Amino acid sequence: MQRFSEYRIMWVMVLFDLPTETKKDRAAAAKFRKTLLEDGFTMFQFSIYVRHCPSKENADVHIKRVKNAMPEHGKVGMFCITDKQFGEIEIFYCRKPERQKGCTQQLELF
Repeated sequence: MQRFSEYRIMWVMVLFDLPTETKKDRAAAAKFRKTLLEDGFTMFQFSIYVRHCPSKENADVHIKRVKNAMPEHGKVGMFCITDKQFGEIEIFYCRKPERQKGCTQQLELF
């Protein structure tokens, strides 16, 4: 059994810029956001969602789901970073450092 490692655990980041000019566009954007939330993503910023995954293989499953849910119009980007890299993110609000919220804890059964 392979132990969990901050270099093996991945974060999937989805960044998007979707059109909202028409009612149809707004509905597609809302549906995409809802699909992300239903798949376990959380909002990092308005158009940036993140999801904690225990491995690259698990991250690939969620990336495939995002690809299948993409709206017809707009721009969507995705990438993975390790848990170690995610832990190094510095966040500022009004030029003041903001404490990161507690990271997802992984339960290990043996």
